[in-house]
Amino acid sequence: MMNNTLAQLRELRMNAMALGVEEQMASPNSATLSFEERLALIVDKEIHTRSDKRREALLKRASLKYPQACIEDLDTRAARGIERSAVMSLALSRWVEDGASILITGPTGSGKSWLGCALAQYACRRGQSALYIRVPRLAENLRILHGDGSFKKWLMMVERTDVLVLDDWAMVTLEGPTRADLMEVLDDRCGKRATIVTTQLPIEHWHSWIGDATIADAMLDRLLPRAHRIQLKGESLRKESAGKVGKSTLVKEESKSS
Repeated sequence: MMNNTLAQLRELRMNAMALGVEEQMASPNSATLSFEERLALIVDKEIHTRSDKRREALLKRASLKYPQACIEDLDTRAARGIERSAVMSLALSRWVEDGASILITGPTGSGKSWLGCALAQYACRRGQSALYIRVPRLAENLRILHGDGSFKKWLMMVERTDVLVLDDWAMVTLEGPTRADLMEVLDDRCGKRATIVTTQLPIEHWHSWIGDATIADAMLDRLLPRAHRIQLKGESLRKESAGKVGKSTLVKEESKSS
């Protein structure tokens, strides 16, 4: 009878629940639990397994540049100009549900992309969808989407995504067609979906980068009013990382020579 029950559970794609039953059958301690307690444990195992699979799927779909970036690992040395408590408070808030923007600015190598990915990764861990886009590659990607007729489908997918990461904003010149498409993306998300923007360019210079005064006003009107701003400071973390690698290599070479 139990083998038949296990087979039925797997047929219903409740594999974790079937595994939970097998584990209880193999454990002598399970006999001390009531029926209600054993059932609760089995159902809980199925729910947690499904949640883990959903989080894995969300992270894969997000295509983050730094998929392993976690806000718990945030470097908050004083020279960087940010506080862990402030970032954690933001991550734990309802910024995604409220459709807010997070604008992360700072010099090259200061960790803007990493922080943007960490916030999006945490949203995925909470069961929310995310999508990472590098703005310098957006023009080429949009040309392909328009060329094969899939732009509208892509636009609808982006509109439904809970968190959109626009990385390296204002790094290259914004072309007219790209500007118009980007305006559509921001307009669809305004007040409904959350957007993270990372950039080296100070916000006061965005207007001139966008190029068209009317569209620039419209874009900024959709991004700035409900925005959380994070200003990163300090030396490039890439230089620091390269220095550590170089020092480690030197130590190894000296060790070999000795």
